[in-house]
Amino acid sequence: MFRTTRASRALCALLVLLAAACGREGSPPGKGPAAGTLPHYRVAEGYRLPASRTWTRAARRGHFIVGVKEDQPYLGEKDPATGAYSGFDIEIARMMSASLGLPPKTVRFRTIASANRETALQNGQIDYYVGTYTINANRRKLVGFAGPYYLAGQSLLVRTDEHGIHGPRDLAGKRVCSAAGSTPYQRVKTDYPEAVLVAYDTYSACVDNLLTYQVDAVTTDDAILIGYAAKAPDELRVVGRPFSKEPYGIGVPRTDNALRLALDDALAARERNGDWRKAYDATLGLSGVPAPRPPAIDRYPAS
Repeated sequence: MFRTTRASRALCALLVLLAAACGREGSPPGKGPAAGTLPHYRVAEGYRLPASRTWTRAARRGHFIVGVKEDQPYLGEKDPATGAYSGFDIEIARMMSASLGLPPKTVRFRTIASANRETALQNGQIDYYVGTYTINANRRKLVGFAGPYYLAGQSLLVRTDEHGIHGPRDLAGKRVCSAAGSTPYQRVKTDYPEAVLVAYDTYSACVDNLLTYQVDAVTTDDAILIGYAAKAPDELRVVGRPFSKEPYGIGVPRTDNALRLALDDALAARERNGDWRKAYDATLGLSGVPAPRPPAIDRYPAS
């Protein structure tokens, strides 16, 4: 009874913090970035990129359509009351728009689940994707990647009353939740087959199930898990050391090398002028984890 009641309170508290339905509808997310603290990105005047069909379409319509996540604290969150998006990935998307000549305020965000990212880019539903999107060889066969702009590592989120899980080698027989189609899901499936995998479309669903004792752990990149733990520190904690390297890239249509390379240039410039650090401090930095050094950009040749 105590455990169930405690879990229910924790779940309700976290959902309120994420502006979901367990509290007053539209409640603002706790500890989230305040609009006045976010950086302003200078828009490149007279910018042109005619070699990019994606950029040409966006310039004609007057805005970019960017795929993102909506349930990742400090990275990509959507306020259900206002429809506003916030987080580090959201700021990366906005500063890229500014670098490519279109005002950040014009960006149209579209929530895309992990399993649908490649399809959304291939079908032209979005112009580029910024949402904890790990660069790997298999994905490069389907889409292009600018960056990386951040280096994360796979880790584990557990309840604070869980004392039997300290790392991935403790997952045998444990119910472990991750997002369908994600790199972390595939890694546990391949490297730790004795774990009992559970998949949902979103990590927020995994966290809900963790708080209600339906799963024993949630696994994904530490940047995502740190955000959830920071929202409910009395109930959730990240354990062990990261057991992978997850370079986050900006997904683009595979054949649009002009856009990919332009985004590489934009990332490098924003890192040099301090915008990258300002964006981190105003968003993911609110979790208490200081800004790391940005990873080296991989300007791989067109294939």
